[in-house]
Amino acid sequence: MASMSHLIAKPAPAATFPLSSPRTSSGFRPRRVTVQRVSCASPRGGERSEQDAQKHDRRDVLLGLGALGASATATLVSARRAGADPVATPDISSCGPADLPPSANVLTCCPPPSNALPVDFTLPDATSLPLRTRPAAHSVTADYVAKFNAGIAAMKALPADDPRSFAAQASVHCAYCDGSYSPEGFPGVELQVHNSWLFFPFHRCYLYFFERILGSLIGDPSFAVPFWNWDAPDGMRMPAMYADPSSQLFDPRRDGRHAPPKLINLDYNGREPRFFTDKQQVDHNLRVMYRQMVSLSPTPSLFFGSAYRAGDEPNQGPGPVENIPHGPVHIWCGDPNQPDGEDMGNFYSAGFDPLFYAHHANIDRMWSVWKGLDARRHTDLTDPDWLDASFLLYDETPKLVRIRVRDVLDIDRLRYRYQDVPLPWTAARPTVTAAARRADSFLAPAAQAAAGAAAKKAGEFPITLDEATSVTVKRPVAVQRSKAEKASKEEVLVIDGIEVDRDVAAKFDVFVNTEDHAAVGSGGRELAGSFVNVPHGHGHGHGHGKKGRGIKTKLRLALNEQLEDLKAEGDESVVVTLVSRQGKGKVKVGGVKIELMH
Repeated sequence: MASMSHLIAKPAPAATFPLSSPRTSSGFRPRRVTVQRVSCASPRGGERSEQDAQKHDRRDVLLGLGALGASATATLVSARRAGADPVATPDISSCGPADLPPSANVLTCCPPPSNALPVDFTLPDATSLPLRTRPAAHSVTADYVAKFNAGIAAMKALPADDPRSFAAQASVHCAYCDGSYSPEGFPGVELQVHNSWLFFPFHRCYLYFFERILGSLIGDPSFAVPFWNWDAPDGMRMPAMYADPSSQLFDPRRDGRHAPPKLINLDYNGREPRFFTDKQQVDHNLRVMYRQMVSLSPTPSLFFGSAYRAGDEPNQGPGPVENIPHGPVHIWCGDPNQPDGEDMGNFYSAGFDPLFYAHHANIDRMWSVWKGLDARRHTDLTDPDWLDASFLLYDETPKLVRIRVRDVLDIDRLRYRYQDVPLPWTAARPTVTAAARRADSFLAPAAQAAAGAAAKKAGEFPITLDEATSVTVKRPVAVQRSKAEKASKEEVLVIDGIEVDRDVAAKFDVFVNTEDHAAVGSGGRELAGSFVNVPHGHGHGHGHGKKGRGIKTKLRLALNEQLEDLKAEGDESVVVTLVSRQGKGKVKVGGVKIELMH
């Protein structure tokens, strides 16, 4: 490590921020930050659409009227429903206590405040900034590992009140994910970047600035963070450089059972699966990837997650990749011996594990890979409320930057790319499990009896998932549709009104037309998908007025390909079975239906 000291650039003088207390023996840095007020009312940068030119920047109007009091704000919130708006940058001056577990050993998630106005993001100059290549973590060289260690060491050496520090960067994720912020103009409404269409773009922005900070501290603007290539066999173990206890990349708050050479389980539910050989585990992971990236992600609206607009309650509904593999990887890495699964197993603490950034680099890579699978159908969303959603983050100088979703759609223009590696899961389409015989539409008595033995019949909704529960769901069409009709509209299973406590690690699986869900093989086609909740705060109701203990969300699962494989396209209804895998008895479901969606 000493030989790399010449790579560490002299840190720029830190901005003047309230001081933070030193890091505790447990490794966290408790921080009591006195939040200073800051205005975010600067014009948007970049090209403005004709629609933008014809109206005031609503964020600036809200900030300007903020002094009028809560009544004026309430009137604006009510008026919002007459027309949609993007989720605006948070008013960081209002950063409040996060919804943290009672045993959490951080005092606040607020990053260092700024005394300066934010600047609008501008794309880097391609002539002066090299194109960075993010490498697969399992394939990097010893020189790369040494340089990466030097960068993380430099970040950790900065005082916590420097927004470039490792502690401050970890706090950013906590603030955006655990309820410290409200969107501008909506006090009392939690800003949440998970469980909606903001998931992919927020984490891309966050990782982009983390990478730029890292490169600046070692004087190498070409340095790129690695990605954990858990979607391919060679990368399905925790990368070795993160497992070295002497490394800056090591975190003692991980599950020791999952250190290399243990293969990751992308469908992990908090318990070790029935015994798999390595070959079976790899096969299972590949089928999981196919299901999430192909079967369940045929359209942009399904891939990115449900729409989340200004004034909406958070957690509108995650996309398939956010559910799995994103959620299970978090929980697989977290230490079950910690009170709340720290570090990776809880959103408030996840950013304190360097492995978090490699995990999310691969999540970000999935966005690029998905677009390349089908250039015609797999496109970015065009809804202006998605494109104009924005976040406030610090760059390497460090300046506070307002960055919008539309700024980060093209990674080439952001001057980075990913190492080209194989995609073996594209050929791992799930197969029907013969032992779990398909149920016909109007079940015959024998089939009903068999289904009843495997799962109880759902009563009146809402229901609590304390045991396997089945329900017959009428389809919107009862005839086999043409290829063109299926391409035009996707049949989507909607599990609505999902309620779960924020601090509960929960997972349930959804099966279609199986008499015996336990007989469904690894990656069986009868498994339509899963819902996963990664703990993200206890929700005591402090901080922002409307926050509470639980979240309410929904799960949407594309059915076209599954119904085709199950030969159920002509059925009038299907049998849906919900099976709790983690958090048994702690999840409620409000209803199950099937809709046609573009």
